[in-house]
Amino acid sequence: MPTKSRSRSSSSRSRSSRSRGKKSSRRKYSPSAGSDVKREMHQFKRGKLKSGRSGKTVKSRKQAIAIGLSEARRKGKKVPSKKSSGSSSSRKAA
Repeated sequence: MPTKSRSRSSSSRSRSSRSRGKKSSRRKYSPSAGSDVKREMHQFKRGKLKSGRSGKTVKSRKQAIAIGLSEARRKGKKVPSKKSSGSSSSRKAA
């Protein structure tokens, strides 16, 4: 039984150490960028959201969010840059 209490305390310690880390006080996304994503999600839920040149209807929630964020980036709103995929680093090595 003592092992269970140890595991709980260690997990609570790791959680508290994460929360003690340096927090950034600045916003990552501007409120107006959030409204762009909200608008795209509204269109997606109604089945009216189309993607790119092909004009196909978007079926994925993640795709709808990505479209909203990319439009916000194009308008120059505060949105973090895209994360590069892990496969690109393997291409460099090859």
